[in-house]
Amino acid sequence: MTELEAGQRKGYDVPNPGDYAWLQNVDPRFVPSEWLARDLGMGELATMALALENPNRVILLDDVSARRIAQAAGLEVWGTLRVLLEAKSRGMTESIEPLLDRLRDAGMWVSDNIRLRVLALAGEE
Repeated sequence: MTELEAGQRKGYDVPNPGDYAWLQNVDPRFVPSEWLARDLGMGELATMALALENPNRVILLDDVSARRIAQAAGLEVWGTLRVLLEAKSRGMTESIEPLLDRLRDAGMWVSDNIRLRVLALAGEE
């Protein structure tokens, strides 16, 4: 929640968690001490710690360092681009290209090569 509020203060178009009745804010009971020494944000640390407490869940992380640590801990990690591909494959969106554009416009960096590969996987080359 803190990261979303910080994004809102900076003018980013982020969702308001209060608008979603199904959304729960949960704090982890424990964060492994070896993770605290890493250069990770509180959001990444909390996400990974909650995933340890709920091992049958998929977690969403785009930060490369956080992804590596989470994968080393045996957690199933998806990135934003994977979520877009899943949404397309499940018929939740007809095209991910405008969503990729919107993410880019919001400040998410995606190389041209990765963009083309994701669009190809989505059948939108």
